Amino acid sequence: MSVEIKVPEMGESITEATIANWLKKEGEQVKQDEILLELETDKATMEVPAPSSGVLQKIHKKAGDTVKVKEIIGLIDASASAPSSSPTSSPAQTTAATSNNGNINDTLPPAVRKLIDDNGLNATSISGSGKNGQITKEDVLKAIESKSSSSVTTAPVAAKAAPAPEIPKAIPAASRGDLPRENTVPMSRLRKVIAERLVSAQHNAAILTTFNEVDMSAVMEVRNRYKDKFKEAHNVGLGFMSFFTKAAIHALKTIPAINAEIRGTDIVYKNYFDIGVAVGGPKGLVVPIVRDADLLTFAGVEQEIGRLANRVKDGKIELSEMEGGTFTISNGGVYGSMMSTPILNPPQSGILGLHNIVKRAVVVNDEIVIRPMMYLALSYDHRIVDGKEAVTFLVKVKEAIEDPTRLLLEL
Repeated sequence: MSVEIKVPEMGESITEATIANWLKKEGEQVKQDEILLELETDKATMEVPAPSSGVLQKIHKKAGDTVKVKEIIGLIDASASAPSSSPTSSPAQTTAATSNNGNINDTLPPAVRKLIDDNGLNATSISGSGKNGQITKEDVLKAIESKSSSSVTTAPVAAKAAPAPEIPKAIPAASRGDLPRENTVPMSRLRKVIAERLVSAQHNAAILTTFNEVDMSAVMEVRNRYKDKFKEAHNVGLGFMSFFTKAAIHALKTIPAINAEIRGTDIVYKNYFDIGVAVGGPKGLVVPIVRDADLLTFAGVEQEIGRLANRVKDGKIELSEMEGGTFTISNGGVYGSMMSTPILNPPQSGILGLHNIVKRAVVVNDEIVIRPMMYLALSYDHRIVDGKEAVTFLVKVKEAIEDPTRLLLEL
C-alpha cells in the first residue's frame, strides 16, 4: 500500500516552497512522524514528517525543486520493510556511531541526529549553541566543515550527493590560498523573496527617512540600577528593546498614520500594536511579531522577544509567528551600524532603525559634556505619513527614552 507524501499547508499567504534537502533516500526504512525532508519558504524552513511507517518508495521532487501546497512529492510503501543491510553504511559503522554518540542522540531532533550519524561524528564533541546547550543543525555543519578542513583523504570514498551551495566564508587576510577567482551560488528561496519584496517596496511606496539622535544616559542609568532586581523578579534580562518598544507604541498612539496601512484605495488605521522585531537567524534576518505589545509590561516584552529570538536561533520559528505586524523595529546597532535607512516591511507604513551607542561630545545647558548617543532613523511611507508626522514621531521616541518616566505617566 502506497502512502502519498504531500506538501503541507504553510499559512494562508504561502502557496509554494523549495525542497531544501531530503533526509531519507529511496529504499530506506522510515517511521511515522520521522522527519523526511526540509522545505524552505520565503519566511522560514520547516520539516515534513512521514505520514506513515514503511519504506520510502519513490521521491518525485528532488532538492532545489519548487513545489506547491498539497503537491505529491513522494511515496511510502507502508506494507514493505527495509533491506537488512543499508547500502550507505556497514554494521561496523553503525556500531561505531552508536558507541560514539551513546544516549545523546536520543535527545536530538531527527534531522540533526541523522546528519551526525551520516558523517560519523561524535555528538559529545559538538558544542551546542541552542537553548540549554541543544545541538542545532548549524552546529553539526560547522563540525563537518571543521572535520573536512583538518583531515586528509588517503583512500577513495563512496560518492555522496553534492551538498547545497553555501555562502562563501570571509577570505583570509594573508592570502587567497586555493580559492577560485569566483564563487557562483544560487540564491536561496528566502533570499529571492527578500530581493523581490525589497524592490517591490521601493516601487510601490514613497519611502522617505528622517533622523534624530537620542541621549541614552537615562535609560542606561535605569537599566544599571535595576537590572539585577529585574532579572531576579522576572527571570529575564532588562534590555534596551523593551524601552524602545514601549516608546514606539507611545509615539504610534500620537501619530496613528504610522501604525496604518494602505489597502486598495483605503487607509486602514490599526488600534492594536503588533510590533515586529528584526532578529538575525541562521538563514538571514527574520521579523517575528510581539503581539499586542501595548498590553505587555516591560518584563512581558523582554520575555516575548527572548522567546521569539531563541526560536529563530534554534530554527523553530513558525510562519504564524512572523505574519502580520503593524510596525517594525530593527536594531543595526548590534552589528556596529552608526546610521542607516531601514526599508519598509510592506504593507506597514513605518520602521524604526536603532544604531550603535557611541560616547560623543554634546552641548547640554551650554556646556560640552560626554554622553552615550544613538542615532535613530524612521523610514515611512510618504503616501499616508507627512514629514511633520514623521519628525513628531521621532521626537516622541526621543523624549520617552531620554526621560523614561514619561512612559509610566503616558506623557
